[in-house]
Amino acid sequence: FSPDSSRLLAGAADGSLVLWNLQSFTLHRSGNVKDGSLVACAFSPNGNFFVTGSSCGDLTIWDDKMRCLYNEKAHDLGVTCCDISSQPIYGGERGFRYFQMASCGQDNQIKLWLIWFENFLGVELRCKCTLSGHSAPVLACAFSYDGQMLVSGSVDKCVIIHETSTGSNLHTLSQHTRYVTTCAFAPHSALLATGAMDKTVNIWQFDLEQPCAGNAVENESKVTVEDWSEDDVSAWLCAQDLADFAELFKMNNIDGKELLNLTKDSLTNELKIESLGQRNKLLQKIEELRKKMIPVPVPDEFLCPITRELMKDPIIAADGYSYEREAMENWLSSNRRSSPMTNLPLPSLLLTPNRTLKMAINGWQERQQ
Repeated sequence: FSPDSSRLLAGAADGSLVLWNLQSFTLHRSGNVKDGSLVACAFSPNGNFFVTGSSCGDLTIWDDKMRCLYNEKAHDLGVTCCDISSQPIYGGERGFRYFQMASCGQDNQIKLWLIWFENFLGVELRCKCTLSGHSAPVLACAFSYDGQMLVSGSVDKCVIIHETSTGSNLHTLSQHTRYVTTCAFAPHSALLATGAMDKTVNIWQFDLEQPCAGNAVENESKVTVEDWSEDDVSAWLCAQDLADFAELFKMNNIDGKELLNLTKDSLTNELKIESLGQRNKLLQKIEELRKKMIPVPVPDEFLCPITRELMKDPIIAADGYSYEREAMENWLSSNRRSSPMTNLPLPSLLLTPNRTLKMAINGWQERQQ
């Protein structure tokens, strides 16, 4: 909708763009993007122009007469969403009014843009910065009402809140268990809504009195093994059925950091543990702690784009992407005929086993074991 709700802008997979007059419920203007499908659109706060994003990665600025004013290649793998802040920015070397825009795409990136628009002088589009933090395609982005924050949701299941003035990450929200498809700030309150393929909508409330930079909203206090005290090590030994060594470790001031550095030689020569079986058991338990501390990340190409879990039976769909067979069959059984990755119509429902990927996944799992 336009800001005054008098017009409705709609786009389609065939690249067509239509502007409707909602007072008379008639077609006002129509047009087409140059290449690809139209997947995103947003009105300016004054309603004088709007921006569209396409599957080929272009951002296009149009006036209300459907004339193309500016075109920019923004995301190599395609735009997924765009939004324009409702609050303009005043300044710049010429003192003009700028509009702040955000775009995100299949390239895992979010870009902040400045749009300067004057009827008699033309249009200028300049990239302000690229925001980082997501490890997979970013599907949604939206400004807060005052334009000071931008929220983004991604296939990596995370929601990130960015500060637009500095580009820094304020919060990372990781409660969703499937990829995040939509997000929105409430216009006049400290609320945020996020929706995901896990069939949930989460409502978040900000504590505006607390400094938030660098902290996750759901941040919990967790003590890592390296920070364990000598008493923590003693408790761990008892839990592992190794209580006989608690006093020995305490006498030698073994805290968490020292525990992780223990070796076969130090157990034999420094701690004087004579039993080979007990030494091996200690080393095994310590190695388990080390593995928990340094998890080996699963390569992103081994994760199903729908579930974001390691694929067991990967297939290739007609969109060229690989998915877990069960996840894709469930997607199609719910009468969806579009690609989960691009939202474009699938030319075929054929699912082909991806044996090469399955072998690669099996090989990676064997190496981890």
